[in-house]
Amino acid sequence: MTDQLTISTLTLRHRIPDDWAADPWAEVRPLIDGVDVLGEVHPEGLAPSCRHWTGPAENWPLAVTREPRRIMITEPTCTAGCCGALYVTMRREGDRVIWDAWENTSDITALPADITFDADQYEAELARAAADRGWEEPVDTVARLLGQTLADSGWFERWGCVLTGVWPRREEPDVPKELTGPEGVDVEFHHVQAPGERACSYAYELFITSDQPLEEQVQQLAASILADDPRKTAELRER
Repeated sequence: MTDQLTISTLTLRHRIPDDWAADPWAEVRPLIDGVDVLGEVHPEGLAPSCRHWTGPAENWPLAVTREPRRIMITEPTCTAGCCGALYVTMRREGDRVIWDAWENTSDITALPADITFDADQYEAELARAAADRGWEEPVDTVARLLGQTLADSGWFERWGCVLTGVWPRREEPDVPKELTGPEGVDVEFHHVQAPGERACSYAYELFITSDQPLEEQVQQLAASILADDPRKTAELRER
C-alpha cells in the first residue's frame, strides 16, 4: 500500500527583520502549513525582501515554471559566502508545485523535507502577498509611493543620474528617542561618469510626520526633489 501524497499549504507573511540594517524592507517569509520550516534549519536567514515582489509575476522570488529553478530562499544579513544560505529547487508539475533538492551551506546541516503544494493555492498566495499592503507602517508606505513617483518621473535620468533605491528609515529598536534620528525615507542615487571614472553617490535624508496624510507628504517630498538638479540639493556621499 502506497502512502498518500501530502499536499502542503503555502502562507506568505511580511515581517520586518529584527536586524533591518542590511535591508529595512520587510522580508516575505514562507510558512509551510503554518510552520516556519525554513527558520528551523536556517534560523539566521532572511527570506527575499518585499522589494523583489514587484513587476511581472514570473519575476517574483518564488515563481515557478515547468523548468526547475534553483533559488536562494533564505540568506544571512551578511553574505551567503560568509555565513551560508538555504537553497531549494522549485518547479511545477501539472497541478502541483514541488520544492526539493535542498542545500544548506550554513553551519547547520539539517534540511527541510521535499514539499508539494497545490498549484492553484500556491499561485493565488503569491499574488495575494505581492499585492498585500496591510503590513506597512507609515514609513513603508511613504517610501514605496515616493519610490514609484521618482522612478516614473525620469527626473534623475535627465541629470545623467541613476536612482539607486528608496528606503524606509526606522527608529533604532531599544534605543531612546533622544539618541536616534526620527523615522523617514532615504533616497540614494549616483551620477553616471565616463568609463573608468568613479561614480559620485548622493543621498537625501527625508523625514515624515504623524500629523499629515501620507499622500500629501509624498507629494511634498517629491516636489522638493524635482525642483532642481538633484546633484545640487542632495548630500554628496562618495566621489
